[in-house]
Amino acid sequence: TLDGWEQDEGTEGYPAGLHFNLIYNADLFDSTTISRLARHYQNLLEGIIANPEQRLSKLPLLTEAERHQLLIEWNETRVDYSLDKSVHQLFEAQVERTPDAIAVEFEDESLTYQELNFRANQLAHFLQKFEVGPDQIVAICMERSLDMIVGLLGILKAGGAYLPLDPAYPQERLSFMLADSEATVLLTHSSLEPQLPQTGAQVVNLDTEWKSMARESKENPVRDAQATNLAYIIYTSGSTGQPKAVMIQHDSLVNYVKAACVHFKVEASDRVLQFASISFDAAAEEIYPCLVRGAKLVLRNDSMVRAIPTFLETCRELGVSILDLPTAYWHQMTAVMVTWNLSLPESIRLVICGGERAAPEQVSAWQNHIGDQVQLIIS
Repeated sequence: TLDGWEQDEGTEGYPAGLHFNLIYNADLFDSTTISRLARHYQNLLEGIIANPEQRLSKLPLLTEAERHQLLIEWNETRVDYSLDKSVHQLFEAQVERTPDAIAVEFEDESLTYQELNFRANQLAHFLQKFEVGPDQIVAICMERSLDMIVGLLGILKAGGAYLPLDPAYPQERLSFMLADSEATVLLTHSSLEPQLPQTGAQVVNLDTEWKSMARESKENPVRDAQATNLAYIIYTSGSTGQPKAVMIQHDSLVNYVKAACVHFKVEASDRVLQFASISFDAAAEEIYPCLVRGAKLVLRNDSMVRAIPTFLETCRELGVSILDLPTAYWHQMTAVMVTWNLSLPESIRLVICGGERAAPEQVSAWQNHIGDQVQLIIS
């Protein structure tokens, strides 16, 4: 509070002007904060004197040094990323470092980094026979499986861009995306083919045609895709009209993946749960930072997520350390954990929540129940 206003005409040793005291609670504020507030108040008064007709909202509070710090120094967040490699090439570099480490795991199956790379290479060489190359769209429609990850990497390694299709989508939506994207190849499993719409794309069944693919070279293929070529496209929900394609270039994907690796502190010791459908960008956030840092990607199954206690127990059994969850599921998990007094598995060190706004009451409930035991990032 301001106290002791007085106007001084000036006496020996004291200049003329206004003098006041600032009274504050030392338990709430330190002297540095109060000094800064006093400077801001002085700036405000000087602004009023200099321009008395100015609107109050337009008057200055910050000093020039503070403005420079806020607008220039603290806003200098640009980071230089090398754009000479695509995300699948970053994966290939990791394969060289840790070929025998487990790259991906689904139920009782797994692939090492080298095995995953070999399979993706063989698929890539096979796809190149269909003239898959830069900015050529290859649709991929698969249930969550090891083949799904092989498929994504194989398309990128062939030089093409992938279009993820969720098998649960209505045929009308799938048909629209296939036609609108002008996909030249559709990569799927034979069990899903009967429920897929008619398409002019070449249908390739990764399971029944694998014997032919297995005869292809295991060497990393040569590709012509550049940083500005497409890596993948994802369609919007179409809730306000026709779905629209969002096009993601290789340089954008590499920039994001490298930033996520740093921000999430992904290490080779991490086990990342692959939760999202590949039809959502969150899947790229789960898959690629994991595979370029030598961590293990753990694919969930549908039964795992039907009940929160089962989900938490399965995460504990799998040793999951990073969860990337849609906000709605995180809301549900938080509510059940608080109501039933459940704890997170000890292995979990980071929970990422995104896709829509997190409810403040759920954030508060999480903080009260979990505290700082686990890092929470709301994106």
